[in-house]
Amino acid sequence: MAFARIAALLKEKMGLDAESIGVATVERVVRERLAARDMTDAQLYWEDVSASEQELQELIEAIVVPETWFFRDPAAFGALVRVVHEEWLPRHPQGTLRILSLPCSTGEEPYTMAMALLDSGFPPQRFHIDAIDISLRAIAYARRGTYGKNSFRSSDLAFRDRHFEPLTRGFRLSAAVRRQVQFRHGNLLASGWLHGAHGYHMIFCRNVLIYFDRPTQDRALEVLGRLLTDAGLLFVGPSESGLLLDHGYVSGGMPLAFAFRHPAATVRVAKRVRKTPPAVVPARAKEKLKEETILAPPSHWIDEARRLADQGNLIAALECCELNLAKQPATAEGLHLAGMLHDAAGHISQAAVHYRKALYLDPRHHEALVHLAVALTKEGDSSGARRLFNRANRKSEAGR
Repeated sequence: MAFARIAALLKEKMGLDAESIGVATVERVVRERLAARDMTDAQLYWEDVSASEQELQELIEAIVVPETWFFRDPAAFGALVRVVHEEWLPRHPQGTLRILSLPCSTGEEPYTMAMALLDSGFPPQRFHIDAIDISLRAIAYARRGTYGKNSFRSSDLAFRDRHFEPLTRGFRLSAAVRRQVQFRHGNLLASGWLHGAHGYHMIFCRNVLIYFDRPTQDRALEVLGRLLTDAGLLFVGPSESGLLLDHGYVSGGMPLAFAFRHPAATVRVAKRVRKTPPAVVPARAKEKLKEETILAPPSHWIDEARRLADQGNLIAALECCELNLAKQPATAEGLHLAGMLHDAAGHISQAAVHYRKALYLDPRHHEALVHLAVALTKEGDSSGARRLFNRANRKSEAGR
């Protein structure tokens, strides 16, 4: 009974649905806190954590496991730069671009935004990034600006040479990037949180809504909708796209970016990629695609598929993946990308097949674990989804 009450408290305070990560995971973390407090009675701990903001924060710190790196899902940052230069800047010859990263975790996401904009030539005095997280430890880590190898997982690390100073252990981010981001402790679901705040042109809130139940998702989107300008973009995780469409958001037409325009937007938008049917590429175009992509090294065709998707050509991107996966040894990265493309097109069953194949090749592929878990949830396999969420959570903790 005490564990159920503690799980309910976590849901009330931070929105976490214990089922999303597994009730056993919550119980394990609570037992760790019991040991740290030299306590054995879960009921006494429930009374303590209910009355102490300090202990509640310690419990939250223990339950939150950061899992992020620089330029994670690069298409989102490419879309951010394009929209800023092609849409926002012409409409705002003066003024400041305001961006929100929530949750910002240990800082890799908001710092990536800053690096992408600076590298594009956007004036540093013209943009400001607010980065907010419920974890005080994550905020403190982000403010230090020093990162180890786990934060550099992208294939292209040229940004590290431009913006980081090598240390004996790790890399120190330049002051020019750090000054663009302001970190704050905050809770999306707290009563009166950021009351009166509004006017963010871009909001990144990725891969957090999947850990909420539907009523909590509705509450979170109500807050995000208030914070976003009418012409703004909300970036979410691939498995959260359907939720945004259900709430009246409109796809920005940038596959793999998973960017959505505010329901109040009046700008013309592309058709929703979620409605894209499995289409047939004309034979001549298919033959040309075969000639250009088949038997290319995996890194080449994966980059090409991403490029096609970024241009809005989801069908060609899927063809690029499928043709190459059929003709040469598959990689976990390529299979995961194919799964994401099917996910973006609304082909949940096909996406799940590719996520499973990716996990067969790399059982520790965190994003494939999470995306497959969400796909199983959509297909009604809640027990299978819970097992995968538990695996993903254990992997994240091991990488701490």
